[in-house]
Amino acid sequence: MYLRTESSLKLLVVGLMIVSFLFASCSTPQHTLYLQDIRDTTITVNGNFEPLIQKNDVLQITVSSLNPEDAVIYNASNTVAPSGGGGASSGNTASLGGFLVDQQGLIQYPVLGPVKAEGLTKKGLTDYIRDQLVQRKLLVDPVVSVRFLNYRVTLLGEVTRPTVVNVTNEKISILEAIGMAGDITIYGKKENVLLIRDQEGQRVIKRLNLNDKNILNSPYYYLQSNDVVYVEPNKAKQFSGEKSRVVLPIVFSGLSLMVIILDRLILN
Repeated sequence: MYLRTESSLKLLVVGLMIVSFLFASCSTPQHTLYLQDIRDTTITVNGNFEPLIQKNDVLQITVSSLNPEDAVIYNASNTVAPSGGGGASSGNTASLGGFLVDQQGLIQYPVLGPVKAEGLTKKGLTDYIRDQLVQRKLLVDPVVSVRFLNYRVTLLGEVTRPTVVNVTNEKISILEAIGMAGDITIYGKKENVLLIRDQEGQRVIKRLNLNDKNILNSPYYYLQSNDVVYVEPNKAKQFSGEKSRVVLPIVFSGLSLMVIILDRLILN
């Protein structure tokens, strides 16, 4: 009786080991690495990156002058409710005090009226506003500053924590953004990451290989505001899903039948 019981337990253990093996990750250590072809070296990256202003951006524009009272009107901003999409990492739902870039790419700026902002850098818009204030003799030696108030990127798919990342310093690389989402899971395709970007009225879609060192020099290494990064599942994830639907019922049916047969043998 004891020997039969011991044999039954051994068979059950073997069965459980088979189930565990079937659902073990098919990813190799190589699939979990970034920049696999890089060696000790120095790589020149684009350090002059400056994001372009786009539709639906909210801009904070601050103007100062030798006469502070004359500059007050140019610091009056329209209050803008944050766009939808939920899940922002900061959880901040307060209204944003700034100038909204409308669907024509314009901001409605005091005194100057409609100003074309879309497609400009912060410096480009800063220079334009300052030059207009001087040329129209509205202010003497004005100092203009422009900042983004809703700079954010979205990460979806096979990352640990799909999320919306608020970028307070207005500069973030795709690797930094993925790190803030908890990294790509072992089921994510690092060699085929999808980047979706709205740019000057067009939707740009690029596929990036994070295993390739050339990503560091790519114009898509730094993310623009409102970029969406999607990490596709690899074959291991797809195969795992198929196994769970097909193999699992068969394995557990077999184990159940094995337990019934062994119980009857023991009782006999």
